[in-house]
Amino acid sequence: MAGPRRDTRGIVDAQELFARVRFRRREAAAPLRPFLEHYWLIDWDLAEPYASHVVPHPSVNVVFQQYGDEPAWGEVAGIGLSLFTQKLEGRGRVCGVQFRPGGFRPFAPDRPVSDWTGQRLPVQDVLPRGAAAAARVLEPDAEDDRVAALDEFLLGLAPAADPQAVRAMELVDLVRTDRTIRQVAELADAEGVSARSLQRLFAAYVGVGPKWVILRYRIHEALERAEEGGGEVDWAELANELGYSDQAHLARDFTATVGVPPTAYSRPSPP
Repeated sequence: MAGPRRDTRGIVDAQELFARVRFRRREAAAPLRPFLEHYWLIDWDLAEPYASHVVPHPSVNVVFQQYGDEPAWGEVAGIGLSLFTQKLEGRGRVCGVQFRPGGFRPFAPDRPVSDWTGQRLPVQDVLPRGAAAAARVLEPDAEDDRVAALDEFLLGLAPAADPQAVRAMELVDLVRTDRTIRQVAELADAEGVSARSLQRLFAAYVGVGPKWVILRYRIHEALERAEEGGGEVDWAELANELGYSDQAHLARDFTATVGVPPTAYSRPSPP
């Protein structure tokens, strides 16, 4: 990877979020980069409550968080199957780890990643020494020190080399970057395997099926286009680009995932 991603895919109304909180992405230590997308850090000090919304990636996250003067704590967040909403108020701090799809299994090799899907569990229930790591990660004011604490925690887990994890990560990258992959059968043909084999691999290492991943990346792209389009998105053309049979099917998936129709989401706000 050439550093953390710079896109806003998955963030609903990204500019509103960035106006209210300090959001940044940081790169992990070199030995961890094959497994991780990036670290993500958020700090806020709000006069009024604010609700953030995210269409989750097909990724497991480890999230250390502290709200006001409450004790620091951490959780393992499996892949979210629906829109994730988080209310922020007062002041607080979050340091998160976004794993590459397929990259979490080497840190918790005893169970398939599908066991964590839709779950949010105390970090110590999944990863050794997780509870102690929360304070070490969140306490420093210096951002570099927080990143170093994340590195120390994850390196201490000594992720095991796993060729199947590497294969899963490569397949999800292919889905994310190759627009010609629009159906599970096309992915299976490209790899010379059966669709059932892909289902088993994705359940064990990604946490959701390949069809779900394909659909989720379509919605991420549609959401980003809506953010950038300023009300000028040609939804029929975009539906065709993303492999939908027509605009209505894209609108259905977008509305079910984001909560509003794409045309309403992309409509410019009144002055």
